[in-house]
Amino acid sequence: MSTERKIIHVDMDCFYAAIEQRENPALKGKPIAVGGGGRRGVLCTASYEARKFGCHSAMPGYKALELCPQLIIVPVRFDLYKEASVKVRAIFGRFTELIEPLSLDEAYLDVSHWKTDPAAIAREIRAQIYEETKLTASAGISSNKLIAKIASDWQKPNGQHQIISAEIPAFMKNLPVAKLWGVGKKMQQKLTSVGIQTCGDMQQIDKLNMAKNHGKWGLELYELCRGIDLREVQSSRIRKSISKENTFGENVARVQDLFPSLIALFDAVKESHKDRYQDRMIKAIVVKLKFADFTQTTIERATDKPSIELARELLLEGWRRGGQKSVRLLGVGIKLADPEPQSQPQLELGME
Repeated sequence: MSTERKIIHVDMDCFYAAIEQRENPALKGKPIAVGGGGRRGVLCTASYEARKFGCHSAMPGYKALELCPQLIIVPVRFDLYKEASVKVRAIFGRFTELIEPLSLDEAYLDVSHWKTDPAAIAREIRAQIYEETKLTASAGISSNKLIAKIASDWQKPNGQHQIISAEIPAFMKNLPVAKLWGVGKKMQQKLTSVGIQTCGDMQQIDKLNMAKNHGKWGLELYELCRGIDLREVQSSRIRKSISKENTFGENVARVQDLFPSLIALFDAVKESHKDRYQDRMIKAIVVKLKFADFTQTTIERATDKPSIELARELLLEGWRRGGQKSVRLLGVGIKLADPEPQSQPQLELGME
């Protein structure tokens, strides 16, 4: 008989902004955002004071300033954030080896081996984080990753919420489908168009029709809307891709003017693969374009030996697909095949 899992999802509160306010006490209590400087910059995060005005991550800086003219935008300092993240993860390691980081500021922890109430463990983790970093964290506690992650948002900031297994059916009934893992804006709109707004609504559709309407993803949704999530906490995540991006200071109107940046990005990806992942086979090359109107397109081509010529073909294809509009951002990446259990011939990512 298997023991019910005890999963904690820890999510730091406005991590980048909180660090900046910690480093500069003059910023405490003020609406601040972390992001690129200038009118074309994009916010990485916003403090709770700024969020009250509608500012949020991925918002263009100029729009955030329109919503909150007193907003203070500070530049990104990733080295500082990584340093804090390392300290937080070290604290996690005192309680479990089963840690699955999702980003610098959040992670799943499996504490099933503890006899102690997981809510008490979460409180102690949060207390140690504050004591050693002067940063606050929120936590969600439940028997699976889906519910724990949803719960961590329930008492933000600097709080925690536990949902035990017996409470999951009632909890899911009125939960908006937008809260489910993997349901983005487009999927949410699609579901709303057929009268599905809550998980309770989705539960009225049988498994056959879920599969018919949404394919394999429909079968997953059938489980998720009932609060069923069998995913384990993965203590080591396999790198799936390598990518580099460049946001231009001014929109680039002519596609040929993108070629120098394309070459530089391709070279950067090549070097990253060579330095850290040369034992991993390559399975595809990807080019991403974001246009002046913030629409974007991604073009992918299966290949085990990417070249700059192929990258240029994908760039031209994406530019035509986007209506030949001015380009705001260019990205280049490769997708990596899963590691082989045995030694395999290495393929070079080279210029042809």
